[in-house]
Parts: sequence; C-alpha cells; structure tokens
Amino acid sequence: MCLAVPGLVTDILSHHGLAMAAVDFGGVSRRVCIEHVPDVRPGDYVLVHVGFALSRIDADEARRLFELLNDLNEVPG
Repeated sequence: MCLAVPGLVTDILSHHGLAMAAVDFGGVSRRVCIEHVPDVRPGDYVLVHVGFALSRIDADEARRLFELLNDLNEVPG
C-alpha cells in the first residue's frame, strides 16, 4: 500500500535540469520533483509520494485529506 500526502507548492525550482518545487507539509518544507505535473504553480496543492508529486488537487480535496490524516492520527492503537 502506498500513501501520498498533500502539500502546498510554495516555490518552483530547478535542480540539475529537473523541475522541482518547494512544498509545505504543515510547516515542514521539502523539495519535491514535479516532472509528472509540470503545470503546477505556487499556491497549488499536490499529492506527493516518496518525493514525487503525482497529481495536482484542489484546495477542497487537500482540506479533506488533511482532515482524514488528522482523524487517523487520533485513532487509539
């Protein structure tokens, strides 16, 4: 099973010729490859798996995913 995490694109970068972005994950910024979603811009949300943005999502979907992840974090076990 794979888990993709939503993040907010804050900046577009290039690294050794690859399209990259700075992506904010709840206050933690990471560099993410955006070669698979080259049309993303700062302010867009993306789903990220192991350092690769797989798709762009809208703000409502990102909010729902943040809520789901928060709910999962609160499950005892």
